[in-house]
Amino acid sequence: MPRGEKSAYTDKQRRQAEHIEAGYKQKGISTGEAEKRAWATVNKADGGGKKTGSGRGLATDKAPFRKSGKRKGGKADGKATTGRAKPARTSASKLTRTRSKAKAKAKAKAKA
Repeated sequence: MPRGEKSAYTDKQRRQAEHIEAGYKQKGISTGEAEKRAWATVNKADGGGKKTGSGRGLATDKAPFRKSGKRKGGKADGKATTGRAKPARTSASKLTRTRSKAKAKAKAKAKA
């Protein structure tokens, strides 16, 4: 099989490569480079063409298709602090802790 021939790829792999390529083109990457990156992503996920040879039917690694970077977990995780710089977040949390302590002291005084 000549280098670069795509006959060993399934229809699903071809569709994935086309979709990935379109995304790269949208980002302003040249057609040739977008095609190379798209097939590299499909190859990384599936280990190459799936039509022939051993290993057909092995699980697909979905990591190459996911966006990289830090993920936030949960509904409101980090939501209140994401718009502020680190020093501002730190001082805000200190202020909240100080207020909480003051309220606790006031309650303790009221009970006594």
